[in-house]
Amino acid sequence: MKQGVFRREFLACLATLVASFVFLLFVSVGQVEAGKAKYIFLFIGDGMGIPQRVAAEQFIGEKLLMDKLPAQGITTTYAANRFITGSAAAATAIACGHKTNIGMIGITPDGQVIKSVAELARDKGMKVGIISSVSIDHATPAGFYAHVKKRSQYYDIALQLAKSNFNFFGGGGFKDPNNKKHNSVNYQGNAFDIIRNAGYRIIRDKNEFESLKKGDDKVIVINPRLPDGKAEPYAIDQTPADISLAELTDKAIQLLDNKKGFFIMVEGGKIDWACHANDAVTAIKDTLAFNDAIKVAYDFYLKHPKDTLIVVTADHETGGLTLGFAGTKYASYFDVLHHQNISFKMFTDEIMKNLKKSKYITFEDVKPIITKYFGLKFSGDPSDPMVLKPYEIVQLVKAFEVSMKGKYDEHDPQLYLLYGGYDPLTVTITHILNHKAGLAWTSYKHTGVPIQTTAVGIYADLFNGYYDNTDIAKKIMKAMGITPKVYYVNNYSTETVRSLVANF
Repeated sequence: MKQGVFRREFLACLATLVASFVFLLFVSVGQVEAGKAKYIFLFIGDGMGIPQRVAAEQFIGEKLLMDKLPAQGITTTYAANRFITGSAAAATAIACGHKTNIGMIGITPDGQVIKSVAELARDKGMKVGIISSVSIDHATPAGFYAHVKKRSQYYDIALQLAKSNFNFFGGGGFKDPNNKKHNSVNYQGNAFDIIRNAGYRIIRDKNEFESLKKGDDKVIVINPRLPDGKAEPYAIDQTPADISLAELTDKAIQLLDNKKGFFIMVEGGKIDWACHANDAVTAIKDTLAFNDAIKVAYDFYLKHPKDTLIVVTADHETGGLTLGFAGTKYASYFDVLHHQNISFKMFTDEIMKNLKKSKYITFEDVKPIITKYFGLKFSGDPSDPMVLKPYEIVQLVKAFEVSMKGKYDEHDPQLYLLYGGYDPLTVTITHILNHKAGLAWTSYKHTGVPIQTTAVGIYADLFNGYYDNTDIAKKIMKAMGITPKVYYVNNYSTETVRSLVANF
């Protein structure tokens, strides 16, 4: 009798323990699910080093939101085969967590295809948006959906976009939809037709863009104006008819918000282009536009603080921007930068192009034009920082003469150091204005300095400290609840990677 009672009590106790264990396991699993990042924003300022961020802050007189984020890290950027990286190798590292060679996208140096965090998010059922101020097939955005041996395979990249099944693309256009550059051996017809046949709706009108609403899926938004390289205009040159990064980010949130969450990558791509040309004001204005897009994501984070992760980083620094110039010693005069009201690109393509059409234009004719667009004065009180010094006028005259002669020998070491392949007068103007502000440049290319990574939200603490750009992908994977590692798709040799578009 006692044995039967003991047995029943033992079984009842065991059942209670099992039920408690199952309940705790259920709660534990629920907590793990609840602890994952449901909404992930990754912002990449192309070419945006620490000096670019600080210069933008000094320009407006206050700290940028991206620098107020609580998690602060320093990130190394080197590529597999070169200390100073390129955008393709850097995008692959940030997106996939693996180093690769210069020019490669989404594959390892030995040709293995690797998945990006965006593709992993898609496979989890999250919606995905890719946004850039440059062409949507450019190296950084392509790093999240494409797998090619050479970043110049724009046609193949476009076809892989069609197969990505991502939900939203926005910004610039496509560089080679008809394979005119013959960088693909796999021509299948016009890329726009293939993309539409894959179910995507292509929008080029701002009114149509603004009418997009929740439920609209597989959308590609291309800015109405694409003045250079199928990219959006620089922020300094944009008009209300253009679609800003902030507007694209806001629309992506509207369209992608759902129960399973989303992953959105936003690139400020033209920060890099302006820094290549050593145009500080244009770079600053694009950095501020990039920061405005971050503000949109931050407003969303404030509504969903327990589910959202925002990460802000860069692929590399461009131009070797220095916050100090020998000519001003310890002094800085950021106010002088506010006189510039046009990008180097628009000045070159519109103003200089028209000037070169005239055989009788003189430097005297150009003086008021320089003053109008950059604020530099050729006479006045010498204490006025905008008044040009005699040696600066000499620099401008020499540059004007080279510009008016037409194309110059970019391989001439002296001319390259002076002008970097850009219009001589334009780049000399921006150099002089930058010097007056107390800024200088060391290069027309990328540099190898580490960059700043900041973050806010769930798992933001992972982004504190000093780490490599490959760790960014792995930290995001952890935030998504995915084991942080490199995810290989298949083994392809480098010889067959070019045919990926047919097999991937």
